[in-house]
Amino acid sequence: MRHLLTAVRCFYNNHGSLTQVRHYKPPKTPRPPAAPSPPKPPKKPQRFTFHDHTWEDPYSWMSSLNDKVAMRHMDMYMEQEEKYAEAVMSDTERLQSKLQSEMASRLAFELSTPPLRWGPWLYYRRVEEGKQYLVLCRRLVSLNEEFISHKSPAAGFDFTSGKKIEQKLLDYNQEAERFGGYAYEELSEVSPDHKFLAYTMYDKDNDYFTLSVRNLNSGALCSKPQAVRVSNIAWAKDGQALIYVVTDQNKRPYQIYCSIIGSTDEDALLLEESNENVYVNIRHTKDFHFVCVHTFSTTSSKVFLINAADPFSGLTLIWECEGLAHCIVEHHEGFLYLFTDAAKEGQEADNHYLLRCPVDASFPSRTWESVFIDDQGLVVEDVDFCKTHMALILREGRTYRLCSVSLPLPAGKGVVHLKELHPHFLPLPKYVSQIVPGPNYDYYSSTMRFAISSPVMPDAVVDYDLSNGKWNIIQQQNMLRERTRILYGTASSATISLNAKSGESVNELKSDSDNLWNDLSEFYSCEQYDVPSHDGISVPLTTIYSPKYKKENQNPGLLHGHGAYGELLDKRWRSELKSLLDRGWVVAFADVRGGGGGGKKWHHDGRRTKKLNSIKDFISCARFLIEKEIVKEHKLAGWGYSAGGLLVAAAINCCPDLFRAVVLEVPFLDATNTLLYPILPLIAADYEEFGYPGDIDDFHAIRNYSPYDNIQKDVLYPAVLVTSSFNTRFGVWEAAKWVARVRESTIYDPKRPIVLNLTTDIVEENRYLQCKESALETAFLIKMMES
Repeated sequence: MRHLLTAVRCFYNNHGSLTQVRHYKPPKTPRPPAAPSPPKPPKKPQRFTFHDHTWEDPYSWMSSLNDKVAMRHMDMYMEQEEKYAEAVMSDTERLQSKLQSEMASRLAFELSTPPLRWGPWLYYRRVEEGKQYLVLCRRLVSLNEEFISHKSPAAGFDFTSGKKIEQKLLDYNQEAERFGGYAYEELSEVSPDHKFLAYTMYDKDNDYFTLSVRNLNSGALCSKPQAVRVSNIAWAKDGQALIYVVTDQNKRPYQIYCSIIGSTDEDALLLEESNENVYVNIRHTKDFHFVCVHTFSTTSSKVFLINAADPFSGLTLIWECEGLAHCIVEHHEGFLYLFTDAAKEGQEADNHYLLRCPVDASFPSRTWESVFIDDQGLVVEDVDFCKTHMALILREGRTYRLCSVSLPLPAGKGVVHLKELHPHFLPLPKYVSQIVPGPNYDYYSSTMRFAISSPVMPDAVVDYDLSNGKWNIIQQQNMLRERTRILYGTASSATISLNAKSGESVNELKSDSDNLWNDLSEFYSCEQYDVPSHDGISVPLTTIYSPKYKKENQNPGLLHGHGAYGELLDKRWRSELKSLLDRGWVVAFADVRGGGGGGKKWHHDGRRTKKLNSIKDFISCARFLIEKEIVKEHKLAGWGYSAGGLLVAAAINCCPDLFRAVVLEVPFLDATNTLLYPILPLIAADYEEFGYPGDIDDFHAIRNYSPYDNIQKDVLYPAVLVTSSFNTRFGVWEAAKWVARVRESTIYDPKRPIVLNLTTDIVEENRYLQCKESALETAFLIKMMES
């Protein structure tokens, strides 16, 4: 009998047994797909000489925006990069989809911003069903009890007037139609009489902001003012006049105009600053009595007042100092208060301080006196005013505090210690990393709004009543139930009154209120370290992790850094990081020099010729994480955004073996060429931060830290994902040049790809597309750690 399926041979062996043998061919193991080859853009070397240095740039053609041939090559190269990025990440599609679903499920889908009370109105922005952009609305406070549905802010009907309770003020979807399908608002100010709205919208085609004024009763646009290149606005004459600032072609604010609403007269020029090094800024005092004009350069700062009741009466000089200084002026019952970081008695001030003087004093005999006696251990980070109280944001070391002081201050008491004014300390959650005052437009209300941030707590928007210590959590996402709590008015808010004794630490407040903060410290641990840098200076390092998933010396880690402009490193809880924390990652934040939180000296010690300090600080924190076995060796990743991208890229130039992977979002990488030959306009603050190439010491420092100019040759670099967009402050050519040069110079390893990911403008406006980009970055990090 013939077997059709299997050939069988039968034979007797030496033991007489019958053995059956099958001709079996094992399946061939499929070969893994070949690693994709990275694109190789053409090299067109160009030689540059400046000061005593000559260098060659093979990819300078990428920034030749006016060269049509170069731009065609650039377009083709970008298409190749896009295909390469897709090929590298093709085996992570399922992971990306899973991560995107996780992140999207945690999005706080707020139908409305928390309504903000100002006078008789509640103002808020809400979602319009099926529309991309928000709608600005308001409703009368007196009808707030008729607010029927918390899920539908537009709900409610006033049966007395026969009208809907909600008044729609501005539909940004309609504004998008005016501005080429894109709606981005920079400034928005309601007039003090609540009759008009002044706002600026970004015009993408012309790359400037356009000013419009809308009548809130009729909804119609006013015929004037309709100015372009507007950088600042302030109301005067109780809403009858609008003062605004115009920029020049280099985006330097230099002219101040005043427009009378409803008048046919041309807008009046109040000030024109002809010095190209001087910038102009305006803001109104909270009581709308004055408009403050701040003119500043790197060598001097001046503050003028405009009488808001008579804006054409001229500018009155009230303050001037040498050097660049931050100046905020407020008015309260006959006194001017100045919050500044200007030099004191010829000595540079490390932090801000508060001064005051009578408003009717004349210059130069005007004498400003300090409000508080200097306390080195207690720093005033910010101040806000209402008619009855002053709110102070304080910092003791790393600990933030929030307190209120009754106004007016005692007469004839002079400079005092803060404790002599019997401050009322307000409750805060654990591990606060930042406190930001809200708009707080209503000068006559004792309730002030603040946004409270922590690495282990979703941002909380909190209203504090400074008169009695009561506080309401107005909005905060509850991560434990994956939903958001939004409280409106008094309908269902949790109100707590805590009376802290004068000087009592916030952390010592004992109450049952801790469970009202949606604090995640029960599930995610937060630890703080002081890391010695190369010169012995201690650098603050914060880590968060899940104790449930943490294993001894096994955890991968992600180290964030920024270190520029004196800005605080963003250590807020970000829900997308939960996907890493729940996979056993340690997330760390290095508060390196050049950033904020340590005073002016901390900032200055990490900029210009001292920029290498911030880079070495970051490297010290990275080594600390590995040496202390917080993160497993060869499992550390770095992350930097914008100027933070420069920090991280420079760090991997110095120590490429320290990191396994790096994510750089819209990074600043080509410092030499950008500062020498800016394609996009730079401002004085950029040169103050990174150095003036015309200064030979600054120039040498720039050459030493610039990521593009210090790529090591024939060395293995970490895997890098660079994200960029054509709509970024630092052009896409910076990222493209850096990526090309790293590939050209370093050892090629397909397991450590250098990937350029291009995003679209709309990502900034669409949270779900943001989730997609975050999922891509997270998948890249996970893949590189597991490869």
